[in-house]
Amino acid sequence: MMPPTDPSIPNLPEEVSLAKALAAIAPGGVYAGCRLIREGDEAHLLPQEARSIPARQPALRRASGAARWIAHRLLADIGIGGVAIPRAPSGAPVWPEGIIGSLAHDDDMAVAAIARIADIGALGIDVEPALPLPDDIFALVANGPDRMETADQPLAGRILFAAKEAVYKAVYPLDRQILGYEDIAVDLDNGRATTSTGRKVSLAYCIAPRVVALAFVRQ
Repeated sequence: MMPPTDPSIPNLPEEVSLAKALAAIAPGGVYAGCRLIREGDEAHLLPQEARSIPARQPALRRASGAARWIAHRLLADIGIGGVAIPRAPSGAPVWPEGIIGSLAHDDDMAVAAIARIADIGALGIDVEPALPLPDDIFALVANGPDRMETADQPLAGRILFAAKEAVYKAVYPLDRQILGYEDIAVDLDNGRATTSTGRKVSLAYCIAPRVVALAFVRQ
């Protein structure tokens, strides 16, 4: 799916490239989009959304507005318009009935993914810069069961990190349990992950122009 269109702002090359990459990795029934975070994106928060987000830092509110701007348009594409996506006390977005989804952002790019619950039982997304993961963070994230031999090696750690973040977002609404990196075993070679709670999750990812990981469970 190409990036949702804002008629007042042209899509930038990085958005177009990432949108194509997302379309290539998204499984059937999952709709995903992206947006470079812009000045003023906090204005895209609907009133209920704005009230639900406690962060007062302008950068965080801009990122939240950009992510929800994408999600609003993805929902409109499947016939659901004008619905707020407030933040729950847990930090997770609250989706309209019958919909599951996930939001994420790094410093510059926001992404969102949605699906109908009839098609997808769990869904998570994460976005990261396409840069090697620092060694100290890699030591915290990687575990013995993880498999990433076939992943792009300079970025394997970053992909692993994004995958675990996406898996956590996908399974937390199901189990309501806090998981550490050690509780998620990722097999990038075969596109799957297993959690300490017994959840088996499918994975897909892209690495250009951003690292984005999608985690999902089919119904």
